[in-house]
Amino acid sequence: MADNNHSTVPKEANVANTLSTPDQDKDGDGDANPSGSMDYLDSIQKRFITVFLPLGIFVFVLLFPFFWMAITSIKPDAELLSHEGNPFWVVHPTLVHFQKLLFETAYPDWLWNTVVISVVSTFVSLLCSVFAAYAIERLRFQGSKQVGLSIFLAYLVPPSILFIPLATIVFQLGLFDTKWALILTYPTFLIPFCTWLLMGYFRTIPYELEECALMDGATRLEILIKIVLPLSIPGLISAGIFAFTLSWNEFIYALTFISSSEMKTVPVGVVTELVDGDVYHWGSLMAGALFGSLPVAVLYSFFVEQYVSGMTGAVKE
Repeated sequence: MADNNHSTVPKEANVANTLSTPDQDKDGDGDANPSGSMDYLDSIQKRFITVFLPLGIFVFVLLFPFFWMAITSIKPDAELLSHEGNPFWVVHPTLVHFQKLLFETAYPDWLWNTVVISVVSTFVSLLCSVFAAYAIERLRFQGSKQVGLSIFLAYLVPPSILFIPLATIVFQLGLFDTKWALILTYPTFLIPFCTWLLMGYFRTIPYELEECALMDGATRLEILIKIVLPLSIPGLISAGIFAFTLSWNEFIYALTFISSSEMKTVPVGVVTELVDGDVYHWGSLMAGALFGSLPVAVLYSFFVEQYVSGMTGAVKE
């Protein structure tokens, strides 16, 4: 019995030691990985290759257009047309191009027109998309899925095809060369995508919340306003940013339906008014492009988290 007890003690000790010791190095390089975490990032070289280098390339590609617009807008014409010197730096900065853009052109009017048209078009599109998406997802009528698919397919129709019949309607309604010509035509391509986006987000909201509200006597409109919309704020922000960006950057409709200089939007005014034949005023062009891109960039920076969560909620099954 003594020999048996003496022989079992080392076995129990070995079992305890086996359970208490961390995972041994399986690769033979001396680095143990007890927790299964990404310990390969502990090395500075590996971290630089896998994290910092791709991130640096992404940031460079993302910010380089803004840098190029900024330095071009403050370069004098002599440096812009010269092949000597460093093209990525400014030796003698100037604000002449900004002065020409703001005081010798109708750029303030273009900017105001773009803001008004984008904001009103976005509001109208969101209002229509909310009702359409909620009706398709919650009312459960026959053929609702096919209606939702057809609405999204309408977004895929190129604007270069739609602007021809829309031009006839705009002329017949007497809206040519007015802001309303764009405010009423922009929702034709904003509503389909916003509806599809909100349909996906409404699908993530539990239907049990609405059933409880219906049992308490709430109407569909009250449910939409008091329950669904507060829970859908990320989706609404995502759809709103998308609609605002498309309205802000739209070119074909604004070029077709607007003719007078003071009624043009920024994308059309910068291209048509700052180019004299084959002479391109690059300094003023880049200044106008810089001013035109900053509002959208600022809008994205404020609502980037809501935008990402809204997009992920829309594609979630």
